[in-house]
Order: sequence, then structure tokens, then C-alpha cells
Amino acid sequence: MMRGPLVVVGDALLDIDIEGTAERLCPDAPVPVVDVTARRRRPGGAGLAALIAARQGVEVVLVAGVGTDDHGRELSGLLAEHVRLVDLPFQGATPCKTRVRVAGQSLLRVDSGEGQVLDGPLGAHLPPVLNNAGAVLVADYGRGTTRNSSLRRALRGLPSDVPLVWDPHGRGAEPVERADLVVPNRAEAAYFTGTQHLDSAAGAGRELLRRWGCRAVAVTLGCEGAMLVPPHRGQPFPVPRARSVRSSADVCGAGDSFAVAVALTMAEGSERPDAVSEAVDAASRFVADGGASHLATSQERAVATDPTAGRPALEDGATGGRNALDVAADVRRGGGRLVATGGCFDLLHPGHVRLLQRARELGDALVVCMNSDDSVRRLKGPGRPVVGEADRRHLLEALEPVDAVAVFDESSPSALLDELRPDVWVKGGDYDLASLPEADVVHRHGGRTVFVPLVEGYSTTRLLSGLSTAV
Repeated sequence: MMRGPLVVVGDALLDIDIEGTAERLCPDAPVPVVDVTARRRRPGGAGLAALIAARQGVEVVLVAGVGTDDHGRELSGLLAEHVRLVDLPFQGATPCKTRVRVAGQSLLRVDSGEGQVLDGPLGAHLPPVLNNAGAVLVADYGRGTTRNSSLRRALRGLPSDVPLVWDPHGRGAEPVERADLVVPNRAEAAYFTGTQHLDSAAGAGRELLRRWGCRAVAVTLGCEGAMLVPPHRGQPFPVPRARSVRSSADVCGAGDSFAVAVALTMAEGSERPDAVSEAVDAASRFVADGGASHLATSQERAVATDPTAGRPALEDGATGGRNALDVAADVRRGGGRLVATGGCFDLLHPGHVRLLQRARELGDALVVCMNSDDSVRRLKGPGRPVVGEADRRHLLEALEPVDAVAVFDESSPSALLDELRPDVWVKGGDYDLASLPEADVVHRHGGRTVFVPLVEGYSTTRLLSGLSTAV
């Protein structure tokens, strides 16, 4: 378990994907005409790294500068849904990167906004945020954050038991020597070593380790995995990619996914080789699942002109009482990701709703596995449930994040999950893997379990206790 949140430090951008079709050429120029079907906005840069971590149920604090312009306000709104934002001094227009994409391929990228983080003093609130982190990830996108001298001093002074992972950028400052692991990609390693073509990732890693004085370097190599160069003249060794990915896949965000996985795995106590191996696999999964273009917050879905473009037909989440197995089959046919969660959902409260919202954000459809009345009585006692099975199901189906509800009579939803085979199984942060026998079923089918932090102050038992006291 992490002792504190993941703190992501870096340059936050606004990313916009314009999706469309191109079936004809412009009459006055030999360029395709793109008919727009959807516009999707999401945090980019360090904001994307923070979003990737938050989607895994991790508490995330993002330390970044954001402008006060329209793009900055929009970016702040997208971030507020998932992370706590700690501002850095910033001047100018918020950087924005817009991609025009057709049939899963990028045709054009347009960049705007030259705002920068200033080299000014930091507030007294920032050092405690860093020092109480479970891990710190620096996601440098060359917009001035890593050149802030006060921030660099604070990073050098991190407690020794807080892992510091640094994802560098050619336009940014070099990592501080305190970094436990620096993760340049092939192009960045070539840039920092001054070689036009990188012939040896191991040689580049050794040179960067010597130059930066950091504790280890892992050069990421895209579809070839990564090359880890350990400290103390240890022998470099390759970490191969764990799975194949189609050549046309969207690799945007793969590096952020790698860096996030390294930081989280090291925060849990893993050594660097294991952390890099897990990160290679995580980046491969991220790309295989659709890359950054696959991510969507509720705000992003709201601005799509065609919510079904390029995604399964379950985008809007309205159920109409659909059969859970039919929903699962539809998601798989569309190449999407099925999420499931479960519980009694007796006396529906804001904690339940937030759990369902976070669960739905992890994929393309959400199935709720709900305990039957008999199952609730066995678990909670003869006085429960307060709300009957039919009404509980109706309330859940009326919620926007829920695509279908499946009722089970057993004490555990294992048999139901064996049929649904979800990609992600979501439970509240009051559980762990040891207390979830159904997690083995999910993992056997290639899925994973994600724990979402609870909303403090809400539980059905507490509500019932309060009602009895009031009466």
C-alpha cells in the first residue's frame, strides 16, 4: 500500500481530439475534407499522467501551472473531476494540442498557447505535499516547471523513502541527482547524449547515469520495451514488451502510462527491475486499449457531437433495463472495455454514486452486480435490506453511469463474474484483494481489480444508525 498520494509534478496541457471521416478531397487543394463527428477534450501532458493514475483508483495530487484563459479554465474543470490541483506560478496562454483524426489515424496536429511556469517562489503549502507523497512523478513537457529553482530544491530535499521518478523532455531542465529513476524515451536519450541516432540504448543510459548522477536510468524503446541501466556500474538489461500491439495503434500517452506505472510500483516497495517490467506491460496494455484517445471523462462525453463515433454503442450509459450479458457481448464486439462493480446498494447515498461514477470512467460500459434480498439478509442480518430488490435495481438503472444491473443470490458474485468476464472489477477502498474471493475469477479471465477511495462520512449502516437515533 502507498503511504500517501501520487504527486505528479509537471506541465499540464489541454488535449483536443477532433474525430471525423474523410471521403473526398477539397476542390481547391489536394487535401482531404474531414467531416467532424466528435470533439473530445482531456488533460494532456502532466495532466494526462495524473488522469491515468487517477483512473486506477489512486489518490493523485497534480502540481502544475494553468492559465486563466478559456483553455485553462476548461483544463482546470477536467482535472477537478479526478485530482487535486496545486497551482504553480504561470504566465501566458494555456498550451493546447489539437489532433485531427480519421479512422483511428492522426492527420494533423495544431499547437497553440506558449504559456510558461515562472521561476518564482513557491507557497509554503507545497513542501508538505511533496514530503507526504507516496511517490513523486515529474512529467516534464518543456513548459518551465522543471526550471523553477525553488521546486528543484524541494525535489532534491525529498525524504529518502519517497520514490522520485523523472520523465524528462528535451525542452526542459535536466533531472535532479536525487531522482531514483529517470525514464527518457529513445529520442530524448539521443538528444541528451548529443547523438543523432541512438545505436545503443545501454550506452546512452550509462552516459546519462554518469551525467545526471541519478540512481538509475530506463530508456523506453516503444514496441521493443525498455533498457534499464542500474547504479554502481551494474549490468544493463533489456525489458521486452509483454504483448503485441497493432502497428496502427494510438501511442499517445504510452510514455505517461509507463512513468505512472513505474512510480506506483516503486511506491509499493518493488525494486527497479520489477517496476520497469510492470511499466512495460502497463504501457502495452494502455496502447492496446486505445491509448489516450480511449480515455473519456463525463465532461468529455458531454462535448462529443457524436458520442458513439469510434466507441461502443453504450457511450451514453442509459440502460432501459438491458440484460447484463447482452451489454457485455456488445462491448466485446465493439472492442471496448467492460467494467463491473458490486454490492448491496441499500439506501443509495452519495458514496455509492461516486463509486459508480469512478467505475464507469474506467471503461466503456458498467455492469452492477447487485446482491438479491436473500443475499443481503445473509450478509447484513434479518433487518436488511431496507429497500427491496426490485426498487434497488430500478434506482441503479436510473443512474447515468450504469449500463446494466445483474442480481445474484450467492454471498459472492463469483459465478456471475465468471459469465460476465469484466476487464475491470471495481470495489471501494475499504476492501483488499484478500477479502475479495471473486477477484481470482476476474484475474483468471485477464481482468484486473481496482479499488476506489471511499467518500468520507457515508455508509448505509451509518445512515441507519443516525435514523434510529433521531427516532
